[in-house]
Amino acid sequence: MSGTLRVGTSGFAYPAWAPTFYPPGVRGEDLLRSYAEHLSACELNNTFYRQPSERAIAGWLARTPESFRFAVKAQRGGSMRALVGDDQAESVGWLTRPLAGFGERLGCVLYRVPGEVARTDDRHDRLARLLALWPAEFPLVLEFQDPSWHVDETFAAMRAHGAVLCATDLDELDEPPIVRVTGGFLYLRLRRTTYTEDDLDAWAARIAPFLDDGLDAYVFFRHDETGISPNRAIALAARLAGR
Repeated sequence: MSGTLRVGTSGFAYPAWAPTFYPPGVRGEDLLRSYAEHLSACELNNTFYRQPSERAIAGWLARTPESFRFAVKAQRGGSMRALVGDDQAESVGWLTRPLAGFGERLGCVLYRVPGEVARTDDRHDRLARLLALWPAEFPLVLEFQDPSWHVDETFAAMRAHGAVLCATDLDELDEPPIVRVTGGFLYLRLRRTTYTEDDLDAWAARIAPFLDDGLDAYVFFRHDETGISPNRAIALAARLAGR
């Protein structure tokens, strides 16, 4: 059986995306409702800056269909405390406490390790402890922005706990990133400023074999100023439809 493709963008609350993506005049709570009519997942931006409240989560769920999934960016301060702080267990508990409110609509949690946090032996040990502490019911995705983390020891620790390695495509890269399977699905962040039709064809060709092997895939395009990114997500999904 083929895997499920879920595509979207980083965030949705951008009125400036009208009329390129949103209908003219759409505002407020209707933005997410309109977004979910065309896309199957969203990478939540605001959870990176503050923990989501019960009220916010309930609102997001109410405005999207049962099939829709949310990728929650782990709050940045709590993320770093859970990785390099003194009480990792307390910080993991604080980070994950609100997540139960999403129920089955939680696709995964995106845990971003910034570029200024390079790998050391001590930090590798702390990562292993973080992975051991993380509740299995909240699928975890790790994005390591410093290349020092992209070594076999990191990948092995992630595989041991089923954590997913995020592959991030950036303007400054000469080639698209390597896609490594460390967990039960793929997570791709397509962050280049521009994607041509040929680029979308190439990404569809890369993703297709994983879907055919039964792996689900989350693919998120960057926020842009006019609404081109959600239309690119729709175009990528169309290339992979019917698998």
